[in-house]
Amino acid sequence: MAVHTTRPSSEDTAKPPAARIVLAVRSRPRRALILSVAALVIVTVAGYGGAVAYTGDDVPRGTEVSGVDIGGLSERSAVARLDRRLGPRAAQPLHLRVQGRDVTLDPAKAGLSLDSRATVDAALEDRFRFTSVFSAVFGGREITPQVRMDETRFTAALGQIDKRIGTPVREGAVKFRGTTPETVLPQPGAGLDARAAAAPIKAAFLAALKGKPTTPELRTSPLRPKADADEIRRVAAGPARVAVSGPVTLAVDGKRITVEPRSFAPHLVFAPDGSGKVSPRVDGPGLARNLKTRLRALERPARDAEFKVRSGRPRLVPSVDGRRVDSRAFGDAFAGAVLRPQGREVTAPMTVDRPRVTTDAARTMGIKQKISSFTTRHPCCAPRVKNIHTIAEILDGYIVRPGETFSLNGIVGKRDKARGFVEAPMILNGRYVDDVGGGISQFATTMFNAVFFGGLQDVQHTPHSYYISRYPAGRESTVSFPQPDFRWRNDSPYGVLVDTAYTDTSLTVSFWSTKRYDIESKSSEKYAIKSFESETESGPKCIPMPGAEGFKIDVWRIFRQNGKEVRRQKFHTTYEAEPRVTCR
Repeated sequence: MAVHTTRPSSEDTAKPPAARIVLAVRSRPRRALILSVAALVIVTVAGYGGAVAYTGDDVPRGTEVSGVDIGGLSERSAVARLDRRLGPRAAQPLHLRVQGRDVTLDPAKAGLSLDSRATVDAALEDRFRFTSVFSAVFGGREITPQVRMDETRFTAALGQIDKRIGTPVREGAVKFRGTTPETVLPQPGAGLDARAAAAPIKAAFLAALKGKPTTPELRTSPLRPKADADEIRRVAAGPARVAVSGPVTLAVDGKRITVEPRSFAPHLVFAPDGSGKVSPRVDGPGLARNLKTRLRALERPARDAEFKVRSGRPRLVPSVDGRRVDSRAFGDAFAGAVLRPQGREVTAPMTVDRPRVTTDAARTMGIKQKISSFTTRHPCCAPRVKNIHTIAEILDGYIVRPGETFSLNGIVGKRDKARGFVEAPMILNGRYVDDVGGGISQFATTMFNAVFFGGLQDVQHTPHSYYISRYPAGRESTVSFPQPDFRWRNDSPYGVLVDTAYTDTSLTVSFWSTKRYDIESKSSEKYAIKSFESETESGPKCIPMPGAEGFKIDVWRIFRQNGKEVRRQKFHTTYEAEPRVTCR
């Protein structure tokens, strides 16, 4: 029978029994320490996880911004609360002292505002950090409001303060008298430095948000022009003279127009930029307006979608894009050419000219049936008839979009001989006088009745001061430029096509759209009748007047749908007595 014995290892045999006992005793506390640390970590992680779950995805609890508690709120609710509670503080004027004088600054005009969303984002950024979670569970924390500053508006606001307290800088420039360069020499000034003032003013704004307003002390400092006098003189003697040394040619697709210096010099100036470099600047929109008639040779106007009424039906004619000079880019392109002594040709920058009514828009406007039509009559062949026909041709085919307000003066403009209008009698200050465009009140009256029976919204119509027998009493309108205007609004969801027609003795205005109402007109009897007086006048401008009674009248517009009255509108008109004027 074999007997096995366990021999101690060489290491055990090397140590005495007492040492082995000490090692055994020491190993027990080490294992206990490890177990304790592990338990602490587990408890900490569990506690942190519970705290994170407690705080959730909302703003950590106990979070305040300038005394406003936003803890536990969603992002949107927190932003709304800050706007509501701190918004009034942000709107309060800031009080400053500049060079010993009291000044107020409107934060909004200075481009200072509370950025509530950025403030809430800052509160949410570190919501899962240990310190944030600890604060959410055991206490609170304060978030500094985030402030937005618009530097352009801030600088402009300080410039307004400088006008009252400081001395503004006068920048140098080279301008032109005719085509002769003239220098405007720079002058230094004194005022608030926007960069230096930004920090104390922003701090004052933050203090105001916290409900603890302060009054920072600010001092003015020297302000230097961007370019010195020597540079302005150098430019006047050299580049400015080159600029007006010859014409500039504008070209587009082989078409050219030549612009002489006397035409562009009034819109040209040499001035320093932000870096202090003095360079030419051309007022592009101003020059484009000055050359408007000539630029048409390079442009191609857009053509609106339109409807042609054929065989009793409106048929769509598609729109066409055009091109026009881009007035904003025009100035920069032109400025580059004036610096060259030769080769002064530049391609005119063009942009797409979109039609007012596109093909796609016209297709959806519901222009499919005649909704109203009205005809007025007049004697043949008087000068006023020429004006009636001219304005009818201008407005024939015009489309009034849904929700759009039609303004006769806004669309036609001032009547002039260049477009075919002639002098004809009109009523001015109670007398007939000759004026270019006289007589087109007949067109306004005819269109007003088309509006009336089309069930569209009357915005502005002005009855004649005297009753004119060829018009329906209480349903007529005069017009002149710039006032009185004739305006109506297309308050329907459909487009309205204006269709005009005329003969030597009549004018008809029809509207095509989608019918909404059946309209009935009802009139009262004439009342408050006044007799007219007879007068005799002389002079080459005297125009006889037949005389007519004055009276008052009421007209009702009755709206019906499916045979039922849905509403009615009253028009009240007072006509003065027209005197009988005999000319000697």
